[in-house]
Amino acid sequence: MCGDATNWDEDAYRETILKEREIQTRTVFRTAWAPPYTSNLDTLILASSDGSVASYSISSSIAASKIKNPFGFVNADTDELLAEPNCFVQAHDGPAYDVRFYGDGEDALLLSCGDDGRIRGWRWNEFSSSNYSVSSQGNDIKPVLDVVNPQHKGPWGALSPIPENNAIAVNTQGGSVFAASGDSCAYCWDVETGKVKMVFKGHMDYLHCIVARNSLDQIITGSEDGTTRIWDCKSGKCTQVIDPARDLKLKGSASWVGCVALDASESWLACSSGRNISLWNLPASECISKIPTRACVQDMLFDNNQILTVGTDPLLNRFDMNGTILSQIQCAPSSSFSISLHPAGVMAVGGYGCLVDVISQFGSHMCTFHCQCF
Repeated sequence: MCGDATNWDEDAYRETILKEREIQTRTVFRTAWAPPYTSNLDTLILASSDGSVASYSISSSIAASKIKNPFGFVNADTDELLAEPNCFVQAHDGPAYDVRFYGDGEDALLLSCGDDGRIRGWRWNEFSSSNYSVSSQGNDIKPVLDVVNPQHKGPWGALSPIPENNAIAVNTQGGSVFAASGDSCAYCWDVETGKVKMVFKGHMDYLHCIVARNSLDQIITGSEDGTTRIWDCKSGKCTQVIDPARDLKLKGSASWVGCVALDASESWLACSSGRNISLWNLPASECISKIPTRACVQDMLFDNNQILTVGTDPLLNRFDMNGTILSQIQCAPSSSFSISLHPAGVMAVGGYGCLVDVISQFGSHMCTFHCQCF
């Protein structure tokens, strides 16, 4: 016997299917822990493909995860926790690609960048305040910084599209935020005035990543053109070009530089090129080791004298400086775009499906949660 289709709502059904697909394909592009000298040390901030920037309490997520899975066995496909954010803003029109903190105390700025070419900043003490309630439009918190990349003039006065910002870095002593842009340039913005202080030109294709080497007043950029460049922030000139593909003898489509990482001493630089990592001693301008990886690396960082990587497979890898793999931890996202390290050693991995894995310093899963959609 067939069901009664008298009250069938085709539009509602279609909207439900589209919403489910949107949730399944939503991606966390960046995770960042709250500043170390604040009262919100267990707070994790996420930048997502829907343009939102949201904060989550990890202690609350762990407690809820233990209630749902008292024995600690989590099936990432069916048992992930649907977590509710403490605060949520619709930060960008299009995906939000990166979040960083400008400062390390309660007066810090939370900065984000995205596909709309904007960099926006909010006061962290306002963003983290419990006085704001979450709605489908996000919290009503006005950014104190809102800048957008310049457009380039073409023939007959035509303007180019606004180039996206793929990553940002900060220098609090210099009062600057740096952006890796889609027009092959890096931009230095003055945080106080919101004006461009410097434009770094030299790459032949769009920029994937950027880090600040503040001890020497430099920035380091990685590009689709396959090179990593070191720039002097005072002159805006490129002081060194690193070509990982040439040293790794890579050919074809695997020659882009997807991410770069500096160690705490700012003497060691790791560059990813497809399924390979090259480790450079910057004072000596020498490639020390070459590390092959199982999948393309999409984010990495230094943990003392070790390198943590995530990428296009569901694994968190830990290497030593010689390229020896020390551990591999299974992660919930099938493809991970971000890894962040808490001062206590806890790691957060975010990626496809809007999944976030929180992993202890000992390698055990503390909780896995799915970001809530609005």
